[in-house]
Amino acid sequence: MLPLGDSPRGFLTYTADGYMAAVLMRNGRPKFGSGDFGNGTPDEIKQAFEGFDAYAGPYDFDKKSGTVTHHAEVARFPNWEGSAQVRYARILDDILYLTTPPVLIRGGNWIAILTWKRVAAR
Repeated sequence: MLPLGDSPRGFLTYTADGYMAAVLMRNGRPKFGSGDFGNGTPDEIKQAFEGFDAYAGPYDFDKKSGTVTHHAEVARFPNWEGSAQVRYARILDDILYLTTPPVLIRGGNWIAILTWKRVAAR
C-alpha cells in the first residue's frame, strides 16, 4: 500500500542556512464541492487530510552516518511537531533517496523510500 498513491507529487527544499520544507500530496485529490476553503464535507476533509503531508524546520546532515535529520517545527501530523525525523540519505545521478526508519502508519510499521529529483533553476 502506498499512503499517497502510486504517483504522489511534492517538493523538498533545503536552504543554505539550514532549513528544510517537505510538501507531498496524492495526485488527483477531489476538490471541495462547495469551493469554500473552510467548508468541505467530512469526506472531502478526510480525503484532503489523508492525501497530503507537510512539515518544515531546521535540518542537520551527518556525513559519517549518511543521515539527514529534519527537526519538524511545523507539521501536518501534530505528533511530529518538535520531533526529529531521521532519514537515511544517498544521492545517485542527481537523485536524492531518503529512507525512513520504521514509521507507524495505520497500525503497521512502514519504511518509506522517497525519491527526489532536482529541478532546474527558474
